[in-house]
Amino acid sequence: MNNLLNTVYNYFDLNQKYDDVTILSNLSAIIYDQFPDINWVGFYLFKNNELILGPFQGKPACMKIALNRGVCGHCASTLQSIIVNDVHLFPGHIACDSASNSELVVPIIIDEKLYGLLDIDSPLIARFSDEDLQLMTNIVKHLTILLKK
Repeated sequence: MNNLLNTVYNYFDLNQKYDDVTILSNLSAIIYDQFPDINWVGFYLFKNNELILGPFQGKPACMKIALNRGVCGHCASTLQSIIVNDVHLFPGHIACDSASNSELVVPIIIDEKLYGLLDIDSPLIARFSDEDLQLMTNIVKHLTILLKK
């Protein structure tokens, strides 16, 4: 099992109830600490038909993102995970940090409704692989169990 995934599984006890902010804050810190070559990781939460910045690690970020705007807005609108190898080529990309060059976004869906997104940026072009996407999808699956409690 991947060390990062193992850390996440071991850190969060599925038999415990945690506050959402606590879960998202610690999860962003774990990913930021253990997932190499990234410069930002965090969560956007779906509220009032837009994405609102949640807990994160990295430089200050966009506080609100409209649906269909940028990589996150696209992911929220389609409910599909996405890897963008070069964000500067993505139509409507929102440059919160000019050092970011690639991005991975996974929707968080609870009870068939969009809860939010896990968003990860890297300063490297084409940083993220299909294996990274599967890893983050597994982390989000674990996260949804914790958030449902």
